[in-house]
Amino acid sequence: MPDGYLLFGDLPNNVILKWMPNGSVSVARTRSGYADADVPPGPAMGSNGMTLDPQGRLTICEPGNRRVTRMEPDGQLTVLADRYDGKRLNSPNDLVYKSDGSLYFTDPPHGLIGEDLNPQKELDFNGIYRVAGGKLQLLIRDMTRPNGLAFSPDEKYLYVANADPHRKVWGRFDVQADGSLANGTLFLDLNSVGGQAPDGMKVDREGNLYCTGPGGLWIVAPSGTILGVIHPPREPSNCAWGDDDRRTLYMTGQDEIYRIRLNIAGAGT
Repeated sequence: MPDGYLLFGDLPNNVILKWMPNGSVSVARTRSGYADADVPPGPAMGSNGMTLDPQGRLTICEPGNRRVTRMEPDGQLTVLADRYDGKRLNSPNDLVYKSDGSLYFTDPPHGLIGEDLNPQKELDFNGIYRVAGGKLQLLIRDMTRPNGLAFSPDEKYLYVANADPHRKVWGRFDVQADGSLANGTLFLDLNSVGGQAPDGMKVDREGNLYCTGPGGLWIVAPSGTILGVIHPPREPSNCAWGDDDRRTLYMTGQDEIYRIRLNIAGAGT
């Protein structure tokens, strides 16, 4: 956050936590992803991806509530998306803003108990969406588990992680002038690597990707060449740029938070 603290979600406990540079941790928001109970019935129902909009307002994926919300200055929530074509979303997972203010987010079934087999799942696909001008637009519907996403610094491309243990890949899409996506291609394939499925990601100012996935955090050049892997004690699930110069990368790893100083600054939100 601009004031120097870090917000991160604790999904099983349904809270957003606040870490201060002095090491203190406090609860910033309760029932952050599932409004009906302090502890939700499923382990992935608490708030997930978060980011700031161009006005600095926190925008939150709420898997248990099956919606995307924005926190206003008075603390009230505005629902940005909760239904597509009259049907409830699955469980929004991660999100990113484009510089024009449009919002892109992924909607896998991770927050539903039983995932695709849950009888309360109303959509027969797991989509990538765009919110612009108050309207929700379906962009992609053929990825099995769309999850983390990030724009290239010039916003010509959108990268999307597929959090499917049976198809551990990252896709790249061309961003069209109207904000839609086209020409999806395979960017990175780690099916041969043991470990968790792809999850969150970020991009630095040179366009290199920092992808959480099997075994660690994979640093990948825009060409698709793997530059290296950061191996925290636990496999990281998400990451975020921090500090005034944006040269510190923060990572969530199950019940731990890590950070590492880098020689390059991050791009995007």
